Order: sequence, then structure tokens, then C-alpha cells
Amino acid sequence: MRAHYDFVIIGAGIVGAAVARELALQYPNKTIALVEKETQPAQHQTGRNSGVIHAGVYYAPGSLKARFCREGLDATTELCKKNAIDFEQCGKIVVATNRQEEARLADLFERCKLNDLDPEMLTAEQIRRKEPNISGQAGMWVKQTGITDFKQVTNCLLQEAAARANVSFFYAAQVKSIDENADHIALTLTQNGDAIRIKGDYLISCAGVYADELIRQQGLPCDFKIVPFKGEYYRLHKRFDNVSQRLIYPVPDPAMPFLGVHLTKMIGGFTTVGPNAVLATGREAYDGVTLKPAELWRLASFPGLYKLLWQFKSSVLSELKTSLSKQYYVEQIQRYCADVREKDLYYYRPGIRAQAVSLRGELLHDFKFISSSRSLHVGNAPSPAATSAIPIAKSIVSQLST
Repeated sequence: MRAHYDFVIIGAGIVGAAVARELALQYPNKTIALVEKETQPAQHQTGRNSGVIHAGVYYAPGSLKARFCREGLDATTELCKKNAIDFEQCGKIVVATNRQEEARLADLFERCKLNDLDPEMLTAEQIRRKEPNISGQAGMWVKQTGITDFKQVTNCLLQEAAARANVSFFYAAQVKSIDENADHIALTLTQNGDAIRIKGDYLISCAGVYADELIRQQGLPCDFKIVPFKGEYYRLHKRFDNVSQRLIYPVPDPAMPFLGVHLTKMIGGFTTVGPNAVLATGREAYDGVTLKPAELWRLASFPGLYKLLWQFKSSVLSELKTSLSKQYYVEQIQRYCADVREKDLYYYRPGIRAQAVSLRGELLHDFKFISSSRSLHVGNAPSPAATSAIPIAKSIVSQLST
């Protein structure tokens, strides 16, 4: 086994996979090591999201979010077409159900145009004609939004990387230390109970919910902490498999980074609703039952968390209510799809989103990178990171070549 690589990547989610592919495209004669603590790629955020290829409806014009998402929309759909990956550019309708939401929808309409999209405002009657099962006072149709299976996308990116360069995969490998020296960067891993030492000329860390931990492990300054938010989804009864031909979203609260409980047609022909956004008890606390003292202490000892929760206390309570009461969850859906009942909701796998929060309790809304002479850490990769993975990777690799 090789001991020294030109590039070492931590994380085999979609961002890490895209970085591996981009490095392979630009440096086909270089060696790449990809380190992943799970036995397979895309086991966490990448494989547990709603599968939406976002178009860039919500993001501040000029922000990295807006630029990466718009570029990622085209790059992702092109990758799907070329590699026969399941996808559909079905579009989405954002539905306003009251006057306040209508005003927010007008703002979103202008933002869409600034983000190079072609939105179309809809009256209540136009919504009904497009989607007979959906109701609202007004709506906005964005035709560019799509759906796919991001696990398939990730596997494709990794296959393309391995076909173009010398890539070594270290699965079930936990990073225990990162040591940067003048002429290399060294990682100590544990794999199947054995300690492994590998070196590289450059490290790119795409560690998701563990991003801040690895930044601190390397000894780099880090003024934020990753806070895990759990998103709970439900699969609707099969009679709702064709409830809409498009994605149906509520108008989001601009103060929060989450988009509200939405109706999503899925690759596979079924429909899900969700997610909500509740504080998780750990970075992989999907079941909400298994509690790990170290994870609880990591959150409890972070002062920024309390400031965040207090600042958004009304939203926190509302989201918690959706987790505790299935009926209240249904009421969020009934605002725009009245036929859904509590009995129509079936368990669907939850996801956990890595959200960076500052020491002052502020949400980091945009992408954040932390770097040293021989490393670059993706510190915050908020939604739409899956959609944006290919342009994120291009940006990262361009920084390495300067």
C-alpha cells in the first residue's frame, strides 16, 4: 500500500466525491487517497436528503450559495444525462397561503430573476389548473428545479475519479490525528483495529458534521461549531404517489435557514413530505433514542447554541411541536394540500444537517472554508451543497493550483 499521496481527501459524501473527480480531471497523473469512516460512500447527509436539485430560488444574489447552486443545477443535470442517472426536471411551485407569505413570495420572485432563473407568478386558479390537489392564495413556478438520487450521483463521481486517476479508497477508516509539516501533511487512521499512517502533499477535508472537529484536530483556528439539526420525513400513502407533478414548497421564513415542510415527488415514483428541523442529540442521532454522553456534552458546553435557540425560540418551539405531534406536522401540509391526513404518513428515513453556528449564536448561511499551507477544510457546506457539489469542487481545486 502506498504511504504518500499527492492529495488526501477526507469524506466520501457528494462534496468529497466531486473533489476527487475534479482532481482526477485536472491532475490525472497524480495520486489521490480518499478516506471515509463508513464502509460505503454517501451514508449521511448526501444519502438522507430529499433528492432535490435546487435551482437557486432562495439565496442572496452574489453569494457563494447562489453562484454554486446555479452552476450546480446545470452541472448536475448534465452529469445525470451523460451517465443515465435517474433524474427529472419537474419544476417546483412555491405556495403562499396568506398575505404575509404573498409579500415574501414577491421578494423571492425578484431574487429568482437576479439569480438567472425564469420564475412565473401564479394566481390561485393557475395553481389549481397546474396542480389540482394543491391550493394557495398565490404561487411561483420555477421550472428549472429537479429531482435525482444523490447516492447515484456520488457513486458516478467516484467511478469517474477512479477511471481517470490513481485513487486509493480507505473505507471504515477513522481519522485520529492530522499533523502538518513543512513538506507534507500526515494522517493517522484506524481501520479494522489497525493504525495506518498516510502522508500527502495536500489535504482537502469534506467531513460534514465533523468538519469543525477535524479543523481543531489539526490545530487550526475555528470560531464556530457544527450543530446537528434533524430533519424528519414521512412517506405518503401510495394513493398520493401522483398527488403532484411538481415539487410543492411553502414560502420559507427568511430568518431561518430551513425551507419548511414540503411535498416532494421522489425518484422511484412515491411522494414524501418534510423535513422539519429540530435540534438533534448527536451528529448521527437518527433514531432520537440512543444518547451518547460525549455528543450531548459537545452541544451542552457550546454557549453559541443557547444564544441561537433563544434568538429563534418561537421557531424552535414550532419545529419541536412538529416532531412531537404528527397531527401538527400534518397541519403544515394541509395548508396547501388539504387531503393529507395523519393516517397517510408512514415512517421514512430522517436526515441530519450540519449547520455551522458562531460563538455569538449566529447561523453561518454561506459556505465557509478554513485553510493552511497544505490543507483546505470545507467548514460549512449548507444546503444546497448536494446540488452545488461540482462547482464547489472546481472552486476548491482552483485554489490549490494558485
